[in-house]
Amino acid sequence: MFVEREASVGEPTSQERRNIQQNDKRILGNVVQCDGARATISAHAEDIEGAVTGLWTVGKMISINLGSTRTVGLVYAIGKSDRAWNHDGQNPIEVSVELVGEVRDSAEPGAKPFFDRGITTYPHIGAVAHRIRTRDLQAVYDLAGRHSVTIGTLSQDESIDANIAIDDTLARHFAIVGTTGVGKSTAVSLLLRKTIEARPDLRVLILDPHNEFAASLPEYCVKVDSKTLDLPFWMFRLEEFAEVLFRGRETVPEEVDALRDLIPAAKNLYRNPNSGTYIRRGSDALTADTPVPYRIADLIKQIDERMGMLESKNDRPTLKSLKTRIESAAADPRYRFMFNSRLIEDTIHETIGNIFRVPSHGRPVTCFEMAGMPSEVVNSVCSVLARLAFDLALWSEGRLKLLLLCEEAHRYMPADPRLGFAPTRHALSRIAKEGRKYGCYLGVVTQRPGELDPTILSQCSTFFAMRLANEQDQAIIRSAIADSSASTLAFLSSMGQREAIAFGEGVATTMRLKFEKLAQEFIPGTAKGEQAEQDELGNDVDLAMVVERLRNVPKPTQSMAFAEAVDSTRQAGDPDYKKPASASRGQPDDDFDTRYGLKPSTFGMRQLND
Repeated sequence: MFVEREASVGEPTSQERRNIQQNDKRILGNVVQCDGARATISAHAEDIEGAVTGLWTVGKMISINLGSTRTVGLVYAIGKSDRAWNHDGQNPIEVSVELVGEVRDSAEPGAKPFFDRGITTYPHIGAVAHRIRTRDLQAVYDLAGRHSVTIGTLSQDESIDANIAIDDTLARHFAIVGTTGVGKSTAVSLLLRKTIEARPDLRVLILDPHNEFAASLPEYCVKVDSKTLDLPFWMFRLEEFAEVLFRGRETVPEEVDALRDLIPAAKNLYRNPNSGTYIRRGSDALTADTPVPYRIADLIKQIDERMGMLESKNDRPTLKSLKTRIESAAADPRYRFMFNSRLIEDTIHETIGNIFRVPSHGRPVTCFEMAGMPSEVVNSVCSVLARLAFDLALWSEGRLKLLLLCEEAHRYMPADPRLGFAPTRHALSRIAKEGRKYGCYLGVVTQRPGELDPTILSQCSTFFAMRLANEQDQAIIRSAIADSSASTLAFLSSMGQREAIAFGEGVATTMRLKFEKLAQEFIPGTAKGEQAEQDELGNDVDLAMVVERLRNVPKPTQSMAFAEAVDSTRQAGDPDYKKPASASRGQPDDDFDTRYGLKPSTFGMRQLND
């Protein structure tokens, strides 16, 4: 695109050398106007033989010869002042160029030229504009020895690779924006593959709301969904646990305050079963946010005891409502990943190791599929994972490198502070602001940058902007790019598939590129599309299967004759749990609620003796 091979065939000397013997075909025009950022070049639409060529087109780079330096410019507008076309003679045109920087030849013979974004000498009136040389174009996008990976080719010249500095792209966070259907997910998959190859020590956690990335990274990825996720309820902070209990609705302050008092007591009962409700005060005191196991049974018991106290008679409606919320959440089959474990034990090591791949066993990517998860709990789970990611990187003292990739990021970090879940926003903001100091990186993928929290977007130092049609979204990207490259964004609404404009710390200068073409089986969403086509060729929709998935209720299992008898009055977590019940122990009536392992008791009456 920058080096016109067809037009340069007749040149008697190499195009890479400038001297007085070189043909005038290299001269395209002369500078007639220049200011601090732009210049206007006077030229003709035809070459010296009278043929109209594509020498002047929007998006091409040209160089203006100033002797010791060559100013590099990007063509962003072309026109004829009289708006008329002459078929008999030459047609003078005006070319508007944005000045990008300048290329200098090295003082050492045979060394590569080097590019500088700043301009020390501006073009003078009459300066000659040339087609840019291949060596100069390579110098413009040279990363000066930084650790780089190739992700595609330049849109202007497909013979030149498009490279990004992978360490700077990760450490300073990155964003991929583009409307639906432009290849955004494919670009993400390509970048992840290149990143894993260049940084094998990196762990990646993908928040995947559409369940599409696991099939595109089969050799690197471990899939976690609502059925395989094991995230115990006691690892949630108070505000995250309250979000689950209230199903995304506004919380009741009185009930949250009660939880803040009762959860530490339940944790203390788990750690010290014989201590009663006494709560230790001091440096080792437990709070509602401490990730220490406790039993739902103990929490229910604490609520019952609080309701039985005479001084709490005014709080009984609040406590009763809280108890109902906890019971319904614990019994909901959609929350199986939180309350499924009957044996409450300290499994934080296994949970964190499985989610964040420590050790990785050759699969450093965890794809967290959220499509089958209830919408009211997604925010809490994302908040827990983002908070754990930062804490792991912090307390590992930078030894554990983590990348948290947020697909459809505007769902977790909306621009309107009244929307979304505040703890999730705070956890992701903390990664964006402080994560690079500890090795925790953030990748943001969204189709609506205008709906994304501007604080998060401002912390992303490298952007890959694909086609954007919305004017508000274009304005957001335009505000993030340097003024010297603003005209590049004029192409945002008309770029083709797999094309992107990359700018920021990860590239040498603003670059319009075309991503590499991925194999068909590695394109996200392809596997689901092929499965849907096969299903269409087969039978009709299986309504029974659809309803079964909709209900998400496990089928009841019949008790086996040889199964071990379990004492219903014992709590999960007791040392003799699941041991056969003693023959002398009396069975409670059916009216008593023993789902949580509580002994039947009635307020105001003597407790039944065992």
